Amino acid sequence: MQSTLATLSGAVVGFSLGLIGGGGSILAVPALLYVVGITDAHLAIGTSALAVSVNAFANLAHHARAGTVKWSIAAVFAGAGALGAFLGSTLGKAMAGQKLLVLFAVLMVAVAAAMFRHESRAGDPDVRLSGPIVMKLATIGFLTGALSGFFGIGGGFLIVPALMLASGIPIINAIGSSLFSVGSFGIITALNYAWSGLVNWPISAFFIAGGVVGGFVGMRSAVVLARERGMLTRIFASVILLVAAYTLYRSYET
Repeated sequence: MQSTLATLSGAVVGFSLGLIGGGGSILAVPALLYVVGITDAHLAIGTSALAVSVNAFANLAHHARAGTVKWSIAAVFAGAGALGAFLGSTLGKAMAGQKLLVLFAVLMVAVAAAMFRHESRAGDPDVRLSGPIVMKLATIGFLTGALSGFFGIGGGFLIVPALMLASGIPIINAIGSSLFSVGSFGIITALNYAWSGLVNWPISAFFIAGGVVGGFVGMRSAVVLARERGMLTRIFASVILLVAAYTLYRSYET
């Protein structure tokens, strides 16, 4: 039963990654804790980081074939964020699991509010790298990576708005490009947690298997929904708010 629940949960998480480039770990951590039945918050965080990372790279391939990835922007952002992810994950392991989840939920609410405020922003799909944009990508990338590592998440729900802020690209390109960083940050976080024995490898495998299938369906849906202005942004922010509310509820309940 646990393997079946992990596979189904992985399919939902993969769909979210393909659809909005985020929602991987904000769905995976609660799913592993409250659906699959992992009882330790740090173990759930480490396991989700590995599964989400692999699924993010699989979804990156889907988006690359659809032409939504801005590779130069993605590379600068991910390179700066990798160091931040390592430092953040080292600090995150030292904090009590329940406190980590509460802070995680509060951060999600703040990001969702920011996305709703800017839901109609179209962005420029023809943006090219320049000195100021590189500096913004590097600075914001490092900070986003640190937060991703600290909370043990791939960080797509942070990376998508961060990429839009730093470079001005449309949300569909931010979603495709974000998956490179989600995968990179996630694997660094996962390796750091695995070093401490905080990854459940069998559950990760089932989660990944479901995620590959769900991710392809999510990517195809994203391409269709991107044609309606603001729709992906509203979906993105709504998912974050719902999961934040549920995570806070379960944290205080226990």
